[in-house]
Amino acid sequence: MKTLADSKIAVIGLGYVGLPLAIELAEKYPVTGFDIDQNRVANLNAGIDFTKEANLERLQFLLSLSNNRNGLKFTDELSQIKECNIFIVTVPTPINQFKAPDLKPLLSASEMIGRVLKRGDIVIYESTVYPGCTEEDCVPVLEKSSGLTFNTDFFCGYSPERINPGDKVNTLVNIKKVTSGSTTEIAEYVDGLYCSIITAGTHKAPSIKVAEASKAIENAQRDVNISFINELSLIFDRMEIDTNDVIEAAATKWNFLKFKPGLVGGHCIGVDPYYLTHKAQALGYHPEVILSGRKVNDNMGMFIANKVVKLMINKGQTIKKSRALILGVTFKEDCPDIRNSRVIDIYSELEQFGIEVDVYDPHANALEVKKEYGIELSINLEHKYDIIILAVSHHEFLNLDYNALKSGINTVIFDTKAFLDRNIIDARL
Repeated sequence: MKTLADSKIAVIGLGYVGLPLAIELAEKYPVTGFDIDQNRVANLNAGIDFTKEANLERLQFLLSLSNNRNGLKFTDELSQIKECNIFIVTVPTPINQFKAPDLKPLLSASEMIGRVLKRGDIVIYESTVYPGCTEEDCVPVLEKSSGLTFNTDFFCGYSPERINPGDKVNTLVNIKKVTSGSTTEIAEYVDGLYCSIITAGTHKAPSIKVAEASKAIENAQRDVNISFINELSLIFDRMEIDTNDVIEAAATKWNFLKFKPGLVGGHCIGVDPYYLTHKAQALGYHPEVILSGRKVNDNMGMFIANKVVKLMINKGQTIKKSRALILGVTFKEDCPDIRNSRVIDIYSELEQFGIEVDVYDPHANALEVKKEYGIELSINLEHKYDIIILAVSHHEFLNLDYNALKSGINTVIFDTKAFLDRNIIDARL
């Protein structure tokens, strides 16, 4: 059994999860960050990080180290990680168009690692999966690609990522880490590895499946809680009372959970529940609560768009060929992450009404938005609008001159985040 001092680590996938992990590990171990995206690797080697998760001075320092004790390098060449003995997989685990798990990136990474896997090596998965995926789906690929035998020649661990993009307080080292391993000895090693970098400490789960399940229910629980509040907002809208006012009143009781209504997107909450339900259905159980919550949350964009159109009608506005401005396209505030943004649902629904829609977001990468969603971001706010929808609460949007953006006194301003001054808006979630 290797010691922590013997660890030579490869982090596979250098996005919002992999890059912060690689940087922290590189403070104590020699780390090679691997990604198939050549542009991403080139940018990181040049000290450029589009995710804005890295401290660039710290990144440059770790890249400058040239010793066998610690330091960081980036590559897109498989040969550069063959000397590593710990492989940590942080690739995306999205859903497909049918809302079923898409394991292609995960299995592709497993097959690639198998080509350089050696006796005694450990593969640790951080990507969110359903319980059983590591041992039932990934391990057979590793065995086939490497010709080695699981738990004899090589071993596995699972430690679900808990990265919160854009959060500068609850960072990687400040969030307790769940760990696990395929044998008792490997579980100890994996736990020790993460203990060495996580200030908040670790929780060693009794099995890989338990660790996988813990991640799945974290986000499913939050999704269901938000769906309850979103459903309340649909009810209270018909009663013509403000949902946030109701929440503020209810929150005066100590045990009330203060969730807010809104769009539910991103790389976790809007995706992970489908992994759990997929596994449940494969075992013959149809989840009622989880799927009903998903249905409510998936329909919020349509509700917002239709609510805005009703407000326009009430103000006597012409719907077709009116002009709308959506403020924000990322899935959360003050963050460039556009993965699984549900703002797109508002955009698509408004377009179906024959409305011209502009989208403005100072945090999002325009090329990524065009590639992912086919939307050209507005560079400047130079038009007048009949509809203004605050979709993401970027701090810059507090300082906009909304009167200057309005086409007239009948412009509808809708706030999906209860973020703006109530005196300037027509309605909010």
